[in-house]
Amino acid sequence: MPENMNMEIPADVLESARMTVQDAKFELAIALFSRGRLSMGKSAELGEMSVGRFQLQLGARQIGPHYSVEDALEDSAALAAFRGS
Repeated sequence: MPENMNMEIPADVLESARMTVQDAKFELAIALFSRGRLSMGKSAELGEMSVGRFQLQLGARQIGPHYSVEDALEDSAALAAFRGS
């Protein structure tokens, strides 16, 4: 089991933002994912939700998945190899 680390957020900051701890974790997960710092799976884990639910939340915010040209080329090669076998 991975070790957990704690981060303190003053209660008045959360109150001012009208957020719960869960809300703050979710917003951090969204921010880190959108900046390419965390994968979708790890972001969903941080946000304490399923990957599917996290994807829905990304869609609601019009944040697309990270899919580079290299990813597309790898997928294309894999599909070509699959068709050839």
